[in-house]
Amino acid sequence: MNMNPRTTQKLAFAFFLLATLLIIVPVGLIVVVIIQKGLPAISWEFLTSVPKKGMRAGGIFPAIIGTLYLVSGAILFALPIGLFSAIYLSEYAKDNYMNRIIKLSIVNLAGVPSVVYGLFGLALFVDFFKFGVSILAGSLTLGIMILPIIITASREALEAVPSSFREVSLSLGASKWQTIRHIVLPNSISGIITGTILGIGRAAGETAPILFTVAAFYIPKLPHSIFDQVMALPYHLYVISTQVPNVSEQIRYGTALVLIGMVLLMNLAAIIIRYQFRKKKKW
Repeated sequence: MNMNPRTTQKLAFAFFLLATLLIIVPVGLIVVVIIQKGLPAISWEFLTSVPKKGMRAGGIFPAIIGTLYLVSGAILFALPIGLFSAIYLSEYAKDNYMNRIIKLSIVNLAGVPSVVYGLFGLALFVDFFKFGVSILAGSLTLGIMILPIIITASREALEAVPSSFREVSLSLGASKWQTIRHIVLPNSISGIITGTILGIGRAAGETAPILFTVAAFYIPKLPHSIFDQVMALPYHLYVISTQVPNVSEQIRYGTALVLIGMVLLMNLAAIIIRYQFRKKKKW
């Protein structure tokens, strides 16, 4: 029995709509609940003061600053290395068996559980390089964790630039590096920033890597160097939710709301930058 094409199309649209709603509705409900229960806790004092009374009162300012330090350090480490690696794999590496294995391995590394990266950072940066439990060790661990995401997104953005752009540039006498720098990179920057956005989101919300390498249970002060421990919002949220009794529900949900808000603000800033570059694209 042949089904009417219009009926088939409507059924397909209904199926896709249902699949989309199954993703959007639960996430939307989670955000609504967090906003509803966490918004009463948000105040200037909550955002700018240190925890008090064993983290049952006061604010989360040290955890906010610690999170910003860790995310900034991770991006400063991962973005240049990830971009240069993507340029090599996309523009210089030959299409042979070894390079295909490398590309596949990078994609697979993006799916490795974060706790594995935490143990790796503990063994390499904390113990082997003797950085200790510090901002430096935590940032490098987070940087390695988001490196596969940045490499993969950047490589796909570079490969999406039409080959005719490269051919015209080379035919006019430009070197390969000049072509990459002045033609390929400007036309792929929006995709590179997309990978950076994904990396920021993952780095800001992870608990396991910083648990092994940097996060402190309770330090009511700001760090003075990259070799200090810090509080961080993901771990702080875990601590006050599971390890500290009699913490107000508003404080827990308020901390979660601040973490979500920070990630959204960092992503928004990156999206605005990406939009400005995308307007300059010539294709």
